[in-house]
Amino acid sequence: MDSAATVKRIAVLGSTGSLGTQTLEVARAFPSHIRIMGLAAGWNRELLERQIEEHHPGLVAFAGNGLATGDFQRLTATEIASHPEVDLVVVVTSGRAGLLPTLSALKAGKAVALANKEVLVIAGNIVMAQARDCNTTVIPVDSEHSALWQCLQGENTADVARLVLTASGGPFRGLSLTELAAVDAARALTHPTWNMGPKVTVDSATLMNKGMEVIEAHHLFGLPYTNISVMVHPQSIVHSLVEFVDGSIKAQISAPDMRLPIQYALSYPHRWAGPGWGRLRLEEAVHLTFEPPDDARFPCLRLAVHAGRAGGTTPAVLSASDEVAVALFLESRLGFNDIPKLIEAVLSRHSPTSDPTLEQILEADTWARQIAEEEASR
Repeated sequence: MDSAATVKRIAVLGSTGSLGTQTLEVARAFPSHIRIMGLAAGWNRELLERQIEEHHPGLVAFAGNGLATGDFQRLTATEIASHPEVDLVVVVTSGRAGLLPTLSALKAGKAVALANKEVLVIAGNIVMAQARDCNTTVIPVDSEHSALWQCLQGENTADVARLVLTASGGPFRGLSLTELAAVDAARALTHPTWNMGPKVTVDSATLMNKGMEVIEAHHLFGLPYTNISVMVHPQSIVHSLVEFVDGSIKAQISAPDMRLPIQYALSYPHRWAGPGWGRLRLEEAVHLTFEPPDDARFPCLRLAVHAGRAGGTTPAVLSASDEVAVALFLESRLGFNDIPKLIEAVLSRHSPTSDPTLEQILEADTWARQIAEEEASR
């Protein structure tokens, strides 16, 4: 893709979710640059059918039933990810559903624009090794990792002293432990800055989201955990920072609009003149604050970093147990403060395998889900 005018043929896996619909919005704004070749969705048949009608993809995957027939091939998401008519695969699913399609795309030599945190949390070593072996790229879509990626371009990794991931702090930043105990799903799903799916929104409220991002940053940029830190930045304007060995700090600053990092992931290595969304007025952004996260009130961050440092199958167990815990919380079967307790209980029962195969990772994931349900039933 040497020319900015070259049309990129993309597949969007998770097209009916929050980031999927925003990806298609970006594609809609750049019809001369983007052609939607594939769409994959889980259960929202009505929205998927509207997307098919608008974008006319030749390849469609749907996990549910009742999808109307049309002028497209019905494939699995993994098959779409490796299809020869696709140039770039946008993985905006959540959970382990994105892992096999990501590996399939990389094996086929496709670039992957990745917004699924669990893919790198579960199997970061395997995914990045696959990208290197096949001489292709994992392009970060999350605003924080896109920010780090942009700040690091043209820089030598050896000159980096620290990566600083910023966190909004979620909707409960100022609440005490007692107040957090009374939080229900409706309150947790109201994020002060971002419009995200239920799982990611709850993970943001517990700071598990940020802990997983630390693991992602470790794999994406190859820095040890000792050189990656988190700062709470409620304004969500500084999306992340890179501190260099000479004391200089580079930051990527923009309005909190996910269409911006999505657009950059799609346009890379070029920048396309945007249609006007996400323009930041600096005169309105004069008050920027930063503070360290509170591990006592939000222990999920600590648990995630611990799992990342432990490595092996431990991050997969963290991810799977968190997925179960969040689902139980959304069903009002688990309290907000019980989410980290359940995850820690599962981690305490895990005997990790170092340098695991993909099969061992998936087995650990399945085991963790079973144990999380068992622990929750107590």
